[in-house]
Amino acid sequence: MATWKRCSSCKKEIGFSSTYYQCSVSTCTRKRTGFAFCSVECWETHVPMMRHREAWAVEETAPSAQEWAKEEAEAESPAAPPAKPASPPRRRVVGTKAYDTPPGAPLDILVVASRFKHYVREVHGLNTSDAVMEVLSEHLRRIANRGALVAKAADRKTLLERDLEFLETEGPTR
Repeated sequence: MATWKRCSSCKKEIGFSSTYYQCSVSTCTRKRTGFAFCSVECWETHVPMMRHREAWAVEETAPSAQEWAKEEAEAESPAAPPAKPASPPRRRVVGTKAYDTPPGAPLDILVVASRFKHYVREVHGLNTSDAVMEVLSEHLRRIANRGALVAKAADRKTLLERDLEFLETEGPTR
């Protein structure tokens, strides 16, 4: 029997023109992911691992060998050059105050995203976009920079909580 794909769970062969199962969740059916399962039982082993809230197995029929060859040929010889995906502009707070992030400073995410998202979900019942982490990190950098100026002005080499007292009187820096 000719093989179209292998099961994403048990690695059993899925033949051309045979029945297979896909996950109903859109992220699992993307071309890059390409999950295919030989049985509903194999699909069920995938669900807890992917933490789907609501999903079901969709019965599909694999393409014939000729259809698959045609799809592969089309994928290998694109008619037009692939369009470069438009990346969203990186948002960065920029300013000219002494406590703004200096050029060349590391721009890593400074927030434990899972914990922050959990807090917002538990307290406010909201989901949190990944883009929020960059904005929060920039605010934290500015707070750290401003506190560092206070510590240096006091001729110390340690940032202390009292260096951040401006937060209690002013609120978040902007």
